[in-house]
Amino acid sequence: MSDDLVIIMVAGLVGTACGLLGPFLVLRRIALMSDAVSHAVLPGIVAVWLVWQTRAPLPVVVGAAAFAVLCVLAIDALRATGLLASDAAIALVFPALFSLGVLGVTQFADGIHLDLDATIYGEIAFVPFDSVDLGGGVGVARAGLVLAVVVLLNLAMVTLLWKELKATTFDPAFSATVRLRPQLMSRLLLMAVAVTAVSAFEAVGAILVVTMLIVPAATAYLLTERLAVMLALAVGVGWVGAVAGYALASAYDTSIAGAMGLVCTACFVLALLGSPRHGLLTRRLRTRRSVTT
Repeated sequence: MSDDLVIIMVAGLVGTACGLLGPFLVLRRIALMSDAVSHAVLPGIVAVWLVWQTRAPLPVVVGAAAFAVLCVLAIDALRATGLLASDAAIALVFPALFSLGVLGVTQFADGIHLDLDATIYGEIAFVPFDSVDLGGGVGVARAGLVLAVVVLLNLAMVTLLWKELKATTFDPAFSATVRLRPQLMSRLLLMAVAVTAVSAFEAVGAILVVTMLIVPAATAYLLTERLAVMLALAVGVGWVGAVAGYALASAYDTSIAGAMGLVCTACFVLALLGSPRHGLLTRRLRTRRSVTT
């Protein structure tokens, strides 16, 4: 497999993993949580290195997930006081945890090759050079293998908990009445977001992960009112961003992750303008027609 195809496949897997979760975040009006969780897991990565001296995927995911839970619990505790709104609680907690991670990296973890530029911006062009031998001389990009597992886990969670996630997303009060435990579903969702973010950190960086979580989901939200279709469209927009973004970056010799994020944003702008039901231009045309008739 060529290096170009590996890069596109890894970006597409990120788009798929994020597209399965992003619509739930958008519908629950906690889109900023994706940014909070993706940054709050950094001290977990540092803690795993300090305790076990390893960057193996499983311990890193466990450490990151622990700090993701801490982030969610801290935000919930602040909201429960009634003194702060959700956005203020999020804006207070995740910078504190991210700052803790930054201090940990600069002070204690210089030797683990987890610099802040790689974590925040990522460099997907290096993905083909980090491969895993599956035997028989077959090498597979490690990031692609990890992200394929994450996609399967996210798909399994959404499939197995479809009814619960759907009910707690659209009517949390009723869900609590029938004991579907909306708070538990919310925390499981955010845990999945944390695992997805950690798995994609070194490959694409936190910025592109947040982009893939929110922008394709927001685009799909404008195009359909059916949740299943929304998930499919979000995954599709992620793949459009991966393919067209890589082509754009190759043509202009620029940042691959930046180009992919730009293409996803362009898809959102097109949906915002031309959505059959919610598009700005579509609504203006309908208004003009109603006035003339």
